[in-house]
Amino acid sequence: MPRGPRVKSISGIYHIMLRGANRQEIFHDDMDCMRFLEIIEKYKMVSGMKVYAWCLMNNHVHLLLKEGIEDLSITMKRIGVSYVTYYNLKYNTTGHLFQDRFRSENVESNVILFRVIRYIHQNPVKAGIVKRTDEWRWSSCTGYYGKNPHPRNLVDIDFILKKLSTDITNAKQLFQEFNERKSNDQYLEDTVGEKRLSDDEARLEIKELLGAIEIAQVKSLPRIKRNEVLRRVRYTNGLSLRQAARILGVSHNLIFKA
Repeated sequence: MPRGPRVKSISGIYHIMLRGANRQEIFHDDMDCMRFLEIIEKYKMVSGMKVYAWCLMNNHVHLLLKEGIEDLSITMKRIGVSYVTYYNLKYNTTGHLFQDRFRSENVESNVILFRVIRYIHQNPVKAGIVKRTDEWRWSSCTGYYGKNPHPRNLVDIDFILKKLSTDITNAKQLFQEFNERKSNDQYLEDTVGEKRLSDDEARLEIKELLGAIEIAQVKSLPRIKRNEVLRRVRYTNGLSLRQAARILGVSHNLIFKA
């Protein structure tokens, strides 16, 4: 049954999540992350939208946006099409990259506004990738902490900080205290707590999946059998394509295309 139209936010602010189709990785290196953010910046200028928070994970994205002069669905379509075009050219692939249309929820109060920002920034911490929110390069957290994330002018921090204090130094301190406070908030995410495997854990998972086949033998298997194995590896929870490629001694693009 087709989903109905989105309910418009009275505030114009939305928490949005984009996920890779079949939970596949959508960012394989720093250049991919940089290009995605540059695309958002481009359409921010085109649409007049505001960007209050963002976080890029390996297979999904969280954004906190305020709608600009065009419907946010149009802006998100522009962003998605532009990134997929870049991705398919770079990796010589075709087809869908993102899963369905983006998911969204309206943000109508200051309480939820701040909780959603904290939730977005804490994604890498809850996934076990970093210990502190500002250790993750690919989020807007560092922008709020007085550093310069890439792109420098992407995140609009003044609107948020002025809700805490007219003194910008005090506002940043209050924001950081709240942002780092532990919480069990869950917004739009259905995999909170899904932790990235360490290399040792990943190696054990792959060995169990391979059965009688040795890790070193995978790259020499007949093409059909090899692709069958790589497809199973590709969808192992907590295992990135780059990590699997490193362990198996094949290119991550080979796993992606399997």
